Amino acid sequence: MRADAKKNYSHILAVARDVVTEHGINASMRDIARRAEVGLATLLRHFPTREALFEALLCTNLDALTQRADELETSNSPDEALISWFQEWLVFAQSYRGVVVMMAAAHTNPDSALYASCAAVHSASARLLLRAQAEGTARADMNGDDLFALMTALGWAIDQPSFTSRADHLFRIITSTILTNPSSRAPRK
Repeated sequence: MRADAKKNYSHILAVARDVVTEHGINASMRDIARRAEVGLATLLRHFPTREALFEALLCTNLDALTQRADELETSNSPDEALISWFQEWLVFAQSYRGVVVMMAAAHTNPDSALYASCAAVHSASARLLLRAQAEGTARADMNGDDLFALMTALGWAIDQPSFTSRADHLFRIITSTILTNPSSRAPRK
């Protein structure tokens, strides 16, 4: 990539991050281009679809989350690792309104620009769940798909203004359904 194109790319991403933080996933591509002071064609040359833009925006966050899962697997007890990772994922989900809905749709669509990142998050959560199940600290009757569904359900709920203030409480309720002895294991927020 040429130096000026790389500079445009980085600038567009920085502006897009601000616009998406303000307006969520329905932020206008035209607004992003206008605020980045580039033409819409320039924006679309770098990011031909909204999903491609989100993939670029979220890639760093999602890669950090999957790397964090690897770290937690080796440094924490299985139940603490699972709940800590879930909590970190929730913080991520709260940073971009509407991203959870997009991730839920993308995780089973190999044609989506977000597919690989979502699949990595799904895989990381499934690994942490399996580890906790092997220790007997997580329900044996759930799998990675169930956990991902609970994560996306909570992410969707806290995106709704009426539930935002209850995020911590809802997190504790969901983790109590995952762990076999939640009162002694779930971290308090």
